[in-house]
Amino acid sequence: MNTFEHDSNDVDARKALAFDLVNAAGYLERRLDRALSAVRGISFSEYRLLRELAARPDARAMRVELAQAVGLTPSAVTRALKPMEKLGLVETLKSERDARKSLACLTTGGRELLADAEGIARDVLLSLPMDALCAQNLDAFLRQVGERV
Repeated sequence: MNTFEHDSNDVDARKALAFDLVNAAGYLERRLDRALSAVRGISFSEYRLLRELAARPDARAMRVELAQAVGLTPSAVTRALKPMEKLGLVETLKSERDARKSLACLTTGGRELLADAEGIARDVLLSLPMDALCAQNLDAFLRQVGERV
């Protein structure tokens, strides 16, 4: 029986649904990670950071802001950005007064890689059987639990 067919007040059904959602998210992340790594040499986490930077004004943000946006710790963001900086995908603009206020900036190379990665992500997503999902219901659920993906 599908988890959605259970009584919505049944704790076991809710628990099963929660695990189904986590498993589905993990599966989706692994598929995207493999495709991005194989074709462009970046992880899904790096892709998310590049996307978030590109969406910011002037394609720059403080690491703390990036961490909040992608669900990582600031130190994890710093660790992820270091190799991307060596590859010329991002650069760091340091504040002369406060090292905590340094900005991560997307470079031209980062924009080019992101454009390629967007195509790869699109292809992966189009290959998945997601037609039966209702984006409106998922969006409402995420708003209710306080997370906006």
